[in-house]
Amino acid sequence: MAKKVIATLKTGTGATFTRCIKMVRSPKTGAYITKQEIVNNDHIKDFFNEK
Repeated sequence: MAKKVIATLKTGTGATFTRCIKMVRSPKTGAYITKQEIVNNDHIKDFFNEK
């Protein structure tokens, strides 16, 4: 199933999106967690600049 989703994102209008992964410190425990999101290419910098 995942292969189908990835193949769909690489063709057509899905090519304008990127999967972004960012390390964020948890306010509760202080441990690092990953935040993952599929973002439009125009909003990649906004995703990494938000806190």
